Amino acid sequence: MQFPASPASPASPASPASPAATVSTVAPPPVHAPADARFFHYAGARAPERQRRIDANGVGLAVYEWGAADAPPVLLVHGALDFARTFDVFAPLIADAGFRVVSYDQRGHGDSAHAALYGWVADERDLLAVADAVTRAPIPAIGHSKGGSLLIHAIEALPHRFTRFACIDGMPFRSPHPDTAMHEKRYMSPEIISNWLNHRHTAASAQRKPSPLQDIARRRARLNPRLSHDWLCYLVTQGAQHDADGWRWKLDPAIRPGGFGPMRSRWMTDRLPGFPVPLLALFSTIAEPMGWDCTYEDLVPYLPPSARGLAMADTGHFIHIERPRETADLVIDFLRT
Repeated sequence: MQFPASPASPASPASPASPAATVSTVAPPPVHAPADARFFHYAGARAPERQRRIDANGVGLAVYEWGAADAPPVLLVHGALDFARTFDVFAPLIADAGFRVVSYDQRGHGDSAHAALYGWVADERDLLAVADAVTRAPIPAIGHSKGGSLLIHAIEALPHRFTRFACIDGMPFRSPHPDTAMHEKRYMSPEIISNWLNHRHTAASAQRKPSPLQDIARRRARLNPRLSHDWLCYLVTQGAQHDADGWRWKLDPAIRPGGFGPMRSRWMTDRLPGFPVPLLALFSTIAEPMGWDCTYEDLVPYLPPSARGLAMADTGHFIHIERPRETADLVIDFLRT
């Protein structure tokens, strides 16, 4: 399926930064141990040119930008348990094509503030707060994994805020059957709710286990078995903090896979046939622990005629990390169409 060509539009006017926001270049982190020095750099990775913080309804979010400040903006949203600096190879490729790439750490992730509570709708409000801080004009967006599904829901609700959307293995899908009551009932069972509440009781004082840098990378490899050890070590230098007793992920200990609260994939899939903006959907073909459990074949019946869907052969969930140049070329062509 192909999307129709649309006339080129002028660059969206950027909103000025809030006077309270701090805008700065990103300084390289200090090296804490000679053995770790090589992991602060990765071939093809480039730190963002600018970093600032915005206030999203009381939660401070770390915002990062690659590319010229006066270039047309594009919003880039990461997935669950990740952070914006996972785009350090992919985002510069988009920026070098003439875009201002804006990403951010979701609440409780990376350098954004921890929050009292986490939920799907709160994440969407944060996403829109970042978009509003960039421009009040409609904006194109790219999302990976959970970031893709957040954007789908936000675009369906507020189509006037977006011009087009590239989804990297983040299309929402769980069951082809409309009767999902039993599935939803299981997630609302007393056992699930009790486990979640027990977790919340200890989250305020919980700390992540400190470890040597490479040990943290090896643990992450259980979730990302297709990504190289050197890349995962680089991620530790960007997404973890170093204390006297070792490295810890910055991710809030209150956050765990699966989440809790209102989110149903059918909120999005039932409306996909009428998706309001041009859509490029890239799908992985290799199952992974952090995968989104959705295949190209699953979603074909739901995609609008104007959408383009592509299954990336022999590629896992982190398509933009496994195949950054090819993924960037597809997205750039789509953004320019």
